[in-house]
Amino acid sequence: MVLDLVLIGVAIAVFPLSVTAFVLVLSARGGTWKGLAFIVAWLGCFVAVLAAVLLTTGGKPPAPRSPPSTAASAVKLAIGVGLLWYGWHRHRRRPRHRRSPGGMMARLDRISGWTAAGLAPLLQPWGLVAAGAATVVGADLSHTSSSVALVAYCVIATSSLLAMEVYTMLAPDSARTRLGGLRTWLETHQEQALVAVALVAGLFLVGRSIHQLTS
Repeated sequence: MVLDLVLIGVAIAVFPLSVTAFVLVLSARGGTWKGLAFIVAWLGCFVAVLAAVLLTTGGKPPAPRSPPSTAASAVKLAIGVGLLWYGWHRHRRRPRHRRSPGGMMARLDRISGWTAAGLAPLLQPWGLVAAGAATVVGADLSHTSSSVALVAYCVIATSSLLAMEVYTMLAPDSARTRLGGLRTWLETHQEQALVAVALVAGLFLVGRSIHQLTS
């Protein structure tokens, strides 16, 4: 479970669409506070999903090869196949006309902190979040290691946002320049990054779930 949560958390942390959106939020007027609202809402979603799963399981993992255990592995397999299809589809699709980010920047420059918070749940990669939820089914809260793994999962999945937020607070001028460069890179390489994250995460989930279903 620990390895699965770590790798899923990393995939969520580097997911290009959410990272790009957060950079735009930080670039807006009052971006530091809006970014903080975004992070709080982002973490709130993770806590809500984890709480729902743990309430369902009672904090006890299902027995191996039991219907709940098999269902969790089947869900991860389906998500993995979906990510592979998504990555392959985006790889095969011809690049289309790219929108200028100017309009989006103008809109984000006027959003409130509440709106920034509302964007966080919408921009989470819910396929990966669902894969994390299916993995959490195996958590045993009677062991401290499981609790630590869950906390680490939330921190890892939010690490890129936290790093950018802290950097902006400590060195706003430098952060403005570097985050601008990151935004430009993401706008140029977003398709390649999406394909890479989807294919790597999909292959991992498919391999792990097949192993769990057949072992």
